[in-house]
Amino acid sequence: MTVMKTSMRNFFAHKGRMALSAIAVLLSVGFVCGTLVFTDTMNTTFDKLFAATSSDVTVSAKGASDSGETTSDNGRPPVMPASVVGEVKSAQGVKAAEGTVFSTSVTVVDAKKDNLSPSSGAPTIVGSWNGNDARTMKITSGSAPKGSDQVMVDADTADKHHLELGDTLAVISAVGTHEARISGIASFQVTNPGAAIFYLDTKTAQQTLVGKTGVFTNVNVTAASGVSDDQLKRNVVSALGTHYKVQTAKETADANQKDVESFMNVMKYAMLGFAGIAFLVGIFLIINTFSMLVAQRTREIGLMRAIGSSRKQVNRSVLAEALLLGVTGSVLGVGAGVGLAVGLMKIMGQMGMHLSTADLTVAWTTPVVGLVLGVVVTVLAAYLPARRAGKVSPMAALRDAGAPADAKAGAVRAVLGTLLTAGGGFALYLAASADKATGGSLWLGLGVVLSLIGFVVIGPLLAGGVVRVLGAVLLRAFGPVGRMAERNALRNPRRTGATGAALMIGLALVACLSVVGSSMVASATDQLDKTVGTDFIIQSDGGQMITPQAVRAVKSTPGLKRVTEYKTTEADYTTPDGRTLKDTDITAADPTYATDLRVKTVAGNLKDAYLPDSMSVHEKFAKAHDVHLGSKIRIAFKDGATADLTVRAITSNDGLIDAGSKYTSIATLAKYVPAEKMPLDQLVFATAKDGQQDTAYKSLKSALHDYPQYKVRDQTDYKQALKDQIGQLLNMIYGLLALAIIVAILGVVNTLALSVVERTREIGLMRAIGLSRRQMRRMIRMESVVIALFGALLGLGLGMGWGATAQKLLALEGLKVLEVPWSTLITVFLGSAVVGLVAALIPAFRAGRMNVLNAIATE
Repeated sequence: MTVMKTSMRNFFAHKGRMALSAIAVLLSVGFVCGTLVFTDTMNTTFDKLFAATSSDVTVSAKGASDSGETTSDNGRPPVMPASVVGEVKSAQGVKAAEGTVFSTSVTVVDAKKDNLSPSSGAPTIVGSWNGNDARTMKITSGSAPKGSDQVMVDADTADKHHLELGDTLAVISAVGTHEARISGIASFQVTNPGAAIFYLDTKTAQQTLVGKTGVFTNVNVTAASGVSDDQLKRNVVSALGTHYKVQTAKETADANQKDVESFMNVMKYAMLGFAGIAFLVGIFLIINTFSMLVAQRTREIGLMRAIGSSRKQVNRSVLAEALLLGVTGSVLGVGAGVGLAVGLMKIMGQMGMHLSTADLTVAWTTPVVGLVLGVVVTVLAAYLPARRAGKVSPMAALRDAGAPADAKAGAVRAVLGTLLTAGGGFALYLAASADKATGGSLWLGLGVVLSLIGFVVIGPLLAGGVVRVLGAVLLRAFGPVGRMAERNALRNPRRTGATGAALMIGLALVACLSVVGSSMVASATDQLDKTVGTDFIIQSDGGQMITPQAVRAVKSTPGLKRVTEYKTTEADYTTPDGRTLKDTDITAADPTYATDLRVKTVAGNLKDAYLPDSMSVHEKFAKAHDVHLGSKIRIAFKDGATADLTVRAITSNDGLIDAGSKYTSIATLAKYVPAEKMPLDQLVFATAKDGQQDTAYKSLKSALHDYPQYKVRDQTDYKQALKDQIGQLLNMIYGLLALAIIVAILGVVNTLALSVVERTREIGLMRAIGLSRRQMRRMIRMESVVIALFGALLGLGLGMGWGATAQKLLALEGLKVLEVPWSTLITVFLGSAVVGLVAALIPAFRAGRMNVLNAIATE
């Protein structure tokens, strides 16, 4: 009880000094809890949506996916004959059965040809209005579609794009373009996470999406009273046989949720990873805080020991303070996490993914995880300072405050840090020398961990040399004030090292990712320049296939020398070694693709792969399956016949664009796959006539004006698009790393604030002998800048090493150009100086405001 009273007294006596450490715990716990609440809320939203929109039993065509996804290579959804509805109705236990047709391989545009598809990545769905939808949608304006000239739209899409009754929309599918006017607007009765949904009448939907009537993509079956979904499914299967896919409402919802969870888990664990980095940085802050508090209370602890307190009691007293800090920061962090989740929901709403706060889900595990994580991390971080406090002897009461340096501990630190750093460097060397990226990545991971820990351990030893160099370059020009700032930073290398290490971690990751991102862009650009021999690339950024009418528009564009179509599909391969490879990709293109993409071959001529019944394979495939020039590979095309294709070329794996592709001609594909099953183009390449590039570029954009889902890019545009995509990803990662950097800044502020308190008497004496307030503030700011730049130098140097090693592994996958983004790294380095200045503002202000006499009288 006495220990707890002492801990409580000390905690509240230094509550101002504990505040920044508590904020670090709050931020870290808040990020973890916010991530968990946000992902749980999204799962709840989708669970409710899928449960509400699933019929008791759903019958779909064999080609449909488990989640009911209707996209297909040929742009048309898999269908079944309308007679299935009658067969289903005859099954025992069926109350009602209704056929529907819908597709997600569509684009809807308004009268201005603006794309109405969601920007969040959610699907655009066009389907027939049916009774199952009427359960979950309420018509709030107008009426349901009743003819080919009518379409109904969901209210969220109407609000976002300012659509009104009577407006003209166009549905673009593989079949063609169908125009209709808005007859009604319907609102979801459950939360719509962002899909754009359009309804046609059944006959129009069949003609628009499939190209013929008398077919359905699904049959929604309702169970009679007292009949379970499982029993109903068995009855329907008995009536239909195994020719169709039959799922209960739970099976359909689970399949849909599985698709969502794959995306959610990636986002969840990525965000938790960054929260872990913030926790790691926070550990340094907490260690520094308690180390300095213990050092400042050396005499106090010595007196406690002199009057009978044992080492264990002193140790427990410090750990109890850490426990109070952890509980306080974690409780506040849990509340902040809920607020963060709501903020993320609002941001997602701005991006088009609508999430209702009514579905906000705070599972009991979330606050428990937050509290346990925050408390455990805080107590563990305070263990070393607590252990150090327990070693304070009663004789310390007779000495000035401040624990003497432990020379033995410094020697152990030097040896351990050197070994860890050397081990990390050796692992990075092995990674850079690896022959395979998979094996090298394991060495890279080990090298990153060991080198990071090594730099953290050896940081106090590095501080002496680095700070002296920085002082000589930056501080000596400021005379005595600069020299005092340098000596203050060198006074306690362990403290400087720990403070710099907190900043080092975040900046090392920034530097590493910057090098990797820049190298990826430079490598892709280099490959484009070397291998792409076409002027224009036409594709959809949303992954949509290119419809036949869009291809015809491209081919009819004046000023073009050639147009190359590019398709991919799947087939089962039977190779010369007797193995069968299921669902393996094969690329079909026009023969001109051999000119549009200059692929290096190790045997044969790539142009020959486009001869009748011919193909090419890549070098790794050939070695793995005993394939040589002239070998026959049996190809069972998806939705088509089986062919024996002759290998006419073997391509090199030494490339980035289309690496690992196996080519054949579109004519060969068409020979074995029926016209109605032929896959649509993924890409179309166009080459202008000599001297007509600018004119053809404008003409192509004009020709595809009615198809806004497709982008026309020349090589400059394509390079910029690659740069923008990687840049957006990096900016998102930098935004998440900002949390760790903010915690590191708090560490600098806390270190300086406690340092000012620790040096109160010294500051008073300096002021007494003539140091002005302005000079005092400048000295604190310079000390802060040096500490920040010390951390930045270590972090940027370490990160560049990681990034260069990672690029060596990427070179094995075709990314051969190493590019160091010096402008970014220099900006980050200078930004660290600004961080140091900002972090020192409050400590410097407090130091300058001290009363000289009171400061001198402080013990």
